[in-house]
Amino acid sequence: MFITKRIFSPFILLTTYLAIPTAVFAQNIVPEDTIGKVTDLVAVIRAIIQFILIVAFVAAFIMLLIGGIRWITAGGDEKGVASARNMITAALIGLVVVLISYAIIRLVELFFGFNIITGGIEIPNITNTAPTI
Repeated sequence: MFITKRIFSPFILLTTYLAIPTAVFAQNIVPEDTIGKVTDLVAVIRAIIQFILIVAFVAAFIMLLIGGIRWITAGGDEKGVASARNMITAALIGLVVVLISYAIIRLVELFFGFNIITGGIEIPNITNTAPTI
């Protein structure tokens, strides 16, 4: 009896350990003909716009930090300070351009009812444009 428990208990634990992830990581079955294909062009455009905004903001912020470090480490050198000041100015202009472009995108969303960054664009079709009687 003791030997059976000794062998059976680890087997039950191992089986439970291996069976739980299949239930936890269950996913919907994707049709094979859509794997690796673009099925939603709006989602792709939205992802590209979001990626460009994020990369531009991060790059401008990193340039701002590098310009500040270069200014601190210039040690009174006029050329070093001028170079750092130009880098900081360019980084601030870049940040302003990114923020203004984000604001323009949000204004277009509000005025025209599109969701460029926050959601999808609903294209009218026959079912939702038919007049109700």
